[in-house]
Amino acid sequence: MFSDRRAGAVAGLVRDSPLLDFPAGTRVLDLCCGPGLFLGPLARRGYRVTGVDLSAPMLARARTACATGTGPGTATAGPGEEVELVRADMLDFVRPGAYDVVLSLFTSFGYFADPADNLRVLRNARRSLAPGGRLLVDVMGKEVLAGWIGRPQVVDLPDGSYVVQRDTVLDGWRRLRTDWTLVRGDTARTAALHSFLYSGAELHDLFMTAGFTGVECYGGFDGGPYDQHARRLIVVGHAPPA
Repeated sequence: MFSDRRAGAVAGLVRDSPLLDFPAGTRVLDLCCGPGLFLGPLARRGYRVTGVDLSAPMLARARTACATGTGPGTATAGPGEEVELVRADMLDFVRPGAYDVVLSLFTSFGYFADPADNLRVLRNARRSLAPGGRLLVDVMGKEVLAGWIGRPQVVDLPDGSYVVQRDTVLDGWRRLRTDWTLVRGDTARTAALHSFLYSGAELHDLFMTAGFTGVECYGGFDGGPYDQHARRLIVVGHAPPA
């Protein structure tokens, strides 16, 4: 999931995407930052970056990805650049008015079994935004998923092992089960994840319920429309002005 190839693709997204183009000094929160693929590239654009994740092993990888930090909870992403790393649950993490941008990338949203908890995450993000700040949530939209689901995907790993991913729609297109099987030598390990599925209209309306304004849907990081050619569902909403 977090290969060098994918890290290179992420760096290209941060460099080229109009949706990730902010003024220098913008305070950016990467919510559920995982191993930190976005942290370094965001910092190198001159943003003040915070990465939040509940997983200590993921934060350790993020720290390594950004290089060794000079103080507790920080990591450098380049000369003179620092990334703050915070271990916290997104159900609880709120820093009122502390950020200009909050990002939830690569389908890091929608994993709580109770729909009210997913809404709470959006409301937490709104509270953490400065007036007029923006939240960007990137997921695999229901309409996009319908075009290719049912075909297992295989990813070959450098050590000769491989991962098989299979998705199954549940509850009348409300939820998704993703099964991962890692095959290494003569052993296999399997894990399953469950998440909510959102159409463009459903996630748009959830943003509105959470108190965002000016909500827009995009079909990719290039800022194109969310239509039959979309590859992702990216929803952007703004915190109300002061």
